[in-house]
Amino acid sequence: MLLFFVFVLSIFLGFELISKVPSQLHTPLMSGSNAISGITIVGALIAAGFDIGGTAGNILGTLAVAFATINVVGGYLVTDRMLRMFKKKK
Repeated sequence: MLLFFVFVLSIFLGFELISKVPSQLHTPLMSGSNAISGITIVGALIAAGFDIGGTAGNILGTLAVAFATINVVGGYLVTDRMLRMFKKKK
């Protein structure tokens, strides 16, 4: 029950923090959060490497690695696209 409370509290706190960020700072904020999201890949690799939970644990760990990688790569691609919008056209 405590973990659920922390989860719900983090949703409200995250919404309040992000809604107060000016639009000029969205790109650097997104880039920084993508770098922090790279830590999830490390955690997913550790989860996939341990033999806790048998086959189901290995499958979930492998899925976690795949989804974390997709999240990080997609985030960097979107950030790069946003940064290209600020370059002067020739």
